[in-house]
Amino acid sequence: MTRDQLEHVIWASAAIVGLDDIVVIGSQSVLGAFPNAPEELLFSNEADVFPLDSPERGDLIDGSIGEGSPFERSFGYYAHGVDETTAILPQGWRERLVLVTGEGTRNARGWCLDVHDLAIPKYVAGREKDLNFTRALALHAMTRRDLLEARLAETEVDTVRRELIKTRIASDCSFNVGR
Repeated sequence: MTRDQLEHVIWASAAIVGLDDIVVIGSQSVLGAFPNAPEELLFSNEADVFPLDSPERGDLIDGSIGEGSPFERSFGYYAHGVDETTAILPQGWRERLVLVTGEGTRNARGWCLDVHDLAIPKYVAGREKDLNFTRALALHAMTRRDLLEARLAETEVDTVRRELIKTRIASDCSFNVGR
């Protein structure tokens, strides 16, 4: 997905629910802080979104412009309507959201996760595609070890998982000395 495509999804999602603020929590939220992110981070053709003030209305977005919809068939990408419980996020994530707005969103406001807040649920999920994503973030110096560790400390996970994630963060950041 490209930044222009994400802006289209934000605009369409806002129009469907009749609200101006849409949160993007999936991998494509990287486009908030990094509009020209490396291609290996843009493999997904879906954006995980929900209305900021009415997360329960994510289903309406999913049913209208979700996977298999005429929207996807027309454009080749789609919105996956979710809610804020979809990802395990660090405390304070709402205060660090990155604004995406303008002509492409028809002035709706897309709120993308800060890249460090985005990385934490990827580490928590631990799927191969998620770990490839976090590795690429580190490889391109888009994340910093100290901030990842601070965000992990603000995330509710069990001790065993926390230690595994610390190891993954250290491994990802090992080739970026000082990061």
